Formats: sequence, C-alpha cells, structure tokens
Amino acid sequence: MSVMKGEWVQIHMVVLQPEERSDRLPEETSSVPLEMWAKGFLLNEEARLGDSVEIETEIGRRLQGSLSAVNPGYTHSFGAPIPELLQAGRQLRSLLREAKT
Repeated sequence: MSVMKGEWVQIHMVVLQPEERSDRLPEETSSVPLEMWAKGFLLNEEARLGDSVEIETEIGRRLQGSLSAVNPGYTHSFGAPIPELLQAGRQLRSLLREAKT
C-alpha cells in the first residue's frame, strides 16, 4: 500500500535504547527501549508501511520515524462515567439558581 504526501499517518520511533535509560528505573522498565508513537501529516512524497518518514504534527512539530499506520484513529478513553459526577453539574446549577433568589 502506497501512502501519499499529506495523508494522516502514525509513526513509531525509539527515543532511548535500554543502555541510555536511567539506572534509577526498575529493571523491567530499564531493560526495554523507550518508544514513542506520533500522528501527523506525511511530508514524504510517497511511502510504504515500515519506511522511514517525516511527519508534521497538528502543532507544527516535525518528527521522523518508521511509518506504522495510515489514517490512525484515537483509542484513548477517560474510563467509565462516575455516577456522582454525572449529577454534579445539575446540582450546582440548582444551587446557583436558589442562591440568586
């Protein structure tokens, strides 16, 4: 699959090799590389998955890494709703209305 300049992509890069990491880290952490994934717009004219590429992020940073995904989505979550917090906004508005009268 060929990816063209300007497409939304994700890259992967190794920020620090295990030997470059702090000796203050736990062994299971310090024994593996510190990795980073970033999303942005492809700056290369054309690329394939696994190629070394350059991207420009939404805030204008230019990063280089290995092309790992095309049109990546977002998978983060803030977790399940907390029932007490679901009512907090309504309760506050009610209290404020009462305070005005």
